[in-house]
Amino acid sequence: MLDGVTAPEPAARGLTTPQTETPSGRPVRTAAFFDLDKTVIAKSSTLAFSKPFFDQGLINRRAVLKSTYAQFLFLMSGADHDQMDRMRSYVTNMCTGWDVEQVKSIVGETLHDIVNPLVFAEAAELIADHKICGRDVVVVSASGEEIVAPIARALGATHAMATRMVVEDGRYTGEIAFYCYGDGKVEAIRQLAAREDYVLEHCYAYSDSITDLPMLGAVGHPTVVNPDRALRKEAAARDWPVVTFSNPVSLRDRIPAPSGAAVATTAAVGVSALAAGALTYSLLRRFAF
Repeated sequence: MLDGVTAPEPAARGLTTPQTETPSGRPVRTAAFFDLDKTVIAKSSTLAFSKPFFDQGLINRRAVLKSTYAQFLFLMSGADHDQMDRMRSYVTNMCTGWDVEQVKSIVGETLHDIVNPLVFAEAAELIADHKICGRDVVVVSASGEEIVAPIARALGATHAMATRMVVEDGRYTGEIAFYCYGDGKVEAIRQLAAREDYVLEHCYAYSDSITDLPMLGAVGHPTVVNPDRALRKEAAARDWPVVTFSNPVSLRDRIPAPSGAAVATTAAVGVSALAAGALTYSLLRRFAF
């Protein structure tokens, strides 16, 4: 839907029109960049892992209760820059010393239950439209890369860019190797564009959050999805399209069960669960439990 009315067909959106050509007659390489939470999926991927981490003793009951309420607040209003900054600080303190193998095991065992149902049907269809048009699809998220990557693969995305945690001697150091957020997303997008020869002025981007304003402004065709209040205001001022996705569907049959090798690559996935507690802390620090 487009601000309460039926969204136009792909051709009307300009998605199926011929891509711009270079002077040599070759098509310009382009991509569509998608934020994850509340843009492609119907809830926060970071907050979703509080229960399995509680079950394995990594967080306490108080954190689970806060996480549940934070999920509600996130769905209602999202998180602003200050909250995200507090989240990053909280993550670096909380995760220090966590055993990576334990985190990998928990995520490998619970991934399917966590992401089902998760993905907006409208987002999946839009991704398919871009692929039909010959564009690469890139999922760009502040969540941990081992959470983002399997969802991106299930959607048929070409690339996934996400936050990476530092690991030494099998444990999290409490440091972030790369924070895929705000200007960090733009940095990652520009580096990928340089490698893949994308022309950003002909590329597309989709997000729900004011924190992704730099990403949206980095491409020629930004679209605002399920926006928070601040981003809706910016979109109106810049005359950007605003769309509403509201139909989550199951990916259970689209995401294959993780192999041993896949589970073994989840060293940095702890950032997703860590960020759950961090975002909870930043959103709920003014509430008493």
